[in-house]
Amino acid sequence: MTPQEINSGKTAAIISYIVFVGPLIAMSMNAEDKNPYASFHIRQGLGLTITFISLGVIISNFESLQIATALWIFISVLMFYGIFSASSGSIKPLPLLGSLFQKFFKKL
Repeated sequence: MTPQEINSGKTAAIISYIVFVGPLIAMSMNAEDKNPYASFHIRQGLGLTITFISLGVIISNFESLQIATALWIFISVLMFYGIFSASSGSIKPLPLLGSLFQKFFKKL
């Protein structure tokens, strides 16, 4: 990827890691020009949001504050890792799940 592509897609890439609304906003920002750098990070952010929702639904059945806290810490660490990665201009998938997100959402 060229430095121009990275710089032009950096804003959408950073926004994509805001859980819930971030991927939707970033997809609308990237709808016309389809920047490959932004698309990579949008796939990561969308996967992170879906993981958060699905784990939240599963964990809500346990009604345990310790399990919920662990979920929030896990998602927060991945979110900040993604924001840092997007702002530094690197293309590294999120730990543990990032390569799966790239496979599942390759059409974006």
